[in-house]
Amino acid sequence: MDINKSIKCTVGSCQHHATTADYCSLDCITVGTHECNPSQDACTDCLSFEKK
Repeated sequence: MDINKSIKCTVGSCQHHATTADYCSLDCITVGTHECNPSQDACTDCLSFEKK
């Protein structure tokens, strides 16, 4: 699995997590929100997440 050192990630349950380090293996990710007017970082989501 490739490591993209431009995208840090600590979500080990994601299919795209580089298992040997806290990085993503995708070339790019999509970040979105589940709120109408996000005001905190907890309101944002990695829309590229796929459960292992």
